[in-house]
Parts: sequence; C-alpha cells; structure tokens
Amino acid sequence: MPSFWENIQVNGQDMDMYASVPSGSGPFSAIVVSQHGGGVDKFIQTICDRFAEAGYAAVAPNLYHRVPDDVLNGDPRPRPWDVLSDPDIVADVNATVDFLRNHPAIDGERLGITGFCMGGRVAWLGAATNPHFKALAPYYGGNLLVTWGAGETPPYELAENINCPILFHFGEVDENPSQDDMRKFDTELTRLGKTHQFYTYPGADHAFMDFTTGRHNKEASDASWPRTLEFFAAHLGG
Repeated sequence: MPSFWENIQVNGQDMDMYASVPSGSGPFSAIVVSQHGGGVDKFIQTICDRFAEAGYAAVAPNLYHRVPDDVLNGDPRPRPWDVLSDPDIVADVNATVDFLRNHPAIDGERLGITGFCMGGRVAWLGAATNPHFKALAPYYGGNLLVTWGAGETPPYELAENINCPILFHFGEVDENPSQDDMRKFDTELTRLGKTHQFYTYPGADHAFMDFTTGRHNKEASDASWPRTLEFFAAHLGG
C-alpha cells in the first residue's frame, strides 16, 4: 500500500497533498479526506492509509498551503477561520477533484469526500460546490452556520446544492455541532428531500475519532468507521 506526498496547482500556487493508494493499478474509487484543525497530520494520514487498506485511493490536500509557517506555527496557533477563506477552500477542493478525475489510476465517476472537525465543514462545502462527489460523510463538522473569510453564504445554506447521499457522525456531548445543530440539519435536509443518515455516539465529544488526543472515544470510533466504509462501498463501490 504506497503512500506519498504530491504537489498540485491551485490558481498558479503549489498545494501539497498526502496520498495513499491500494496496491495494484486501479482504476480505484477515491475519497478526499478533509483535514482537521491540526492539518494533514498523523491522524489524517492514518485515515488516508486506512481507506487505502479498504481499497480506496485517499488524498488529503493541505488547506494551509497559503499560510506562512511562522503564522501557522505561532503561539498561540491561529484558529482555522482566522487563516482560511471559503472561496480558497472551494478552489482547493476543486483542484483536488480535477487532479483525481484526470488521473489514470482513478475512476473519476466514483469520488467521495469526508472530513473531521473543520474538515467536516469543508466536506459539506465541497459537496455543495462541486458536482462530482457521489457520497459525503462528515465527522462532527462544526461552524456550518457561519462563513469563513470572504465567504458569502454559510455551508448550511448551500445544502440544496448537495446532490449525493450524506452520512453525518455526531458526538452526543459535542457543542459544535451540537445535538440542536443536528436536528436543524436533519430538518433542512428532510425539507430539501436529500438522502441522509445521522448517527450520534453516546458520551462522545468533538474529535472522538482522533486517537492522538484525550477526546478520543474508542467505542464511538470503532462503531463509526465500519459505517463509513459501508456507506462508501454502497455509493462508490470498492
């Protein structure tokens, strides 16, 4: 199972991207893994590797590629919404999709997107602005009700443009997204006639999948991951 870093172009700028692929020649279904606030770190790379073990090509674009290292590594570390902008995020996701759709080892008609924490928000925004995704699976994506940077419309208000099935994982004691947020999202997606399934994990907080932090919840992680793989298998194959 090879894994490596790749550079692609976004509006004339370099963007680095972690990639993990199954052994063999493909073509493979592919999943965009949207980073959490910590960036494309050990946790996100491990998620990509786990998707590759399950038969998917997985790529995680570095959404911080425009942020100078001294700013990104400052003390305190900046919050994602202080250094990221929704139009730039959309451009990064679109460039990643274009790369995958033009790669000979990828089946460009079988693309999914997932993400963790801010990456869940990125995944929702990506699926709402790019028509090529066939499945969307956010993990505890917060801040869907607000814009970042030069964004004009919150991701939540773009739900009508999502034209693929949605699987959303929530922690029961998470405050962003909260259980009230979950009910709001459910009501809106139901009103719009969007196929969706929500899971809430008892006692789980935000970042319950991240095994590098104290908020990791093994029971929630172990329950949610097979559901995610089954969801992508149903809609992407693999």
